Amino acid sequence: MAALSGSEMCVKYLMFAFNLIFWLAGTGVLAIGLWLRFDPKTRGLFEGAESPHVFFTGNAHTHTFTHAHTHKHAHTYMIKYHCRCSDGGVCVFLCVGVHILIIAGSLMMVVGFLGCCGAIQESPCMLGLFFFFLLIIFAIEVAAGIWGFSNQSKVVDDITQFYLETYQNYKNTSQDTLRETLRLIQTGLDCCGPTGSFEDFAKDTCPPRDGLDSLITKSCPDAIDEVFDSKLHIIGGVGIAIGVILVFGMIFSMLLCCAIRKSREIV
Repeated sequence: MAALSGSEMCVKYLMFAFNLIFWLAGTGVLAIGLWLRFDPKTRGLFEGAESPHVFFTGNAHTHTFTHAHTHKHAHTYMIKYHCRCSDGGVCVFLCVGVHILIIAGSLMMVVGFLGCCGAIQESPCMLGLFFFFLLIIFAIEVAAGIWGFSNQSKVVDDITQFYLETYQNYKNTSQDTLRETLRLIQTGLDCCGPTGSFEDFAKDTCPPRDGLDSLITKSCPDAIDEVFDSKLHIIGGVGIAIGVILVFGMIFSMLLCCAIRKSREIV
């Protein structure tokens, strides 16, 4: 069996280093997902007598507010989770997010493990599995990108709908979790309320402002539209960059796999 050449050894250790970082990142994502899943403040969403196999069905939810950019959205959907979703779409959104973090972190750890071990052990089988997983992820990313760009207005409407539901539910219930969700959204978007005006019950969820700035506040539905209109090229650029990395990962894994097989055929 012949040894790998210098350039092939370089590819081997680059593969190992990259996938080690990828595995550590996956560990972090999985840890955050598990922390949210089992933290005492959020565990109630997933446990309890009503939690197993709860179906949430939303039909024709329509919210109307008096502001310059009125959104009306009607939809029907059914989602099955191990969650207690008595408060509607907000709970479902949180459950989806936590499950996505856990699944994504687990997948990243598996892919990183296969890449690390396949490279350092010079295993064609592991490198083949690594290539297969990257191909699946790449296909999902391309499909999600095409769907996202072709349904941009629907995505904006759904996010706006989620915000309006969260705002209305907090107005009706004053739950701490809803307050923190509103504070996170409104601080990140630098906006306040569905109309851009302060309401007493939600003042502590809006970004702090001084002087004249307090009189000029952007509404959150308008801020959501602005983010997608102005930052869409950044989102697309990040997606393309991730796709390029995946393609290079597949190319390097196949080059290394072929080099390993070729070296084993030489006696």
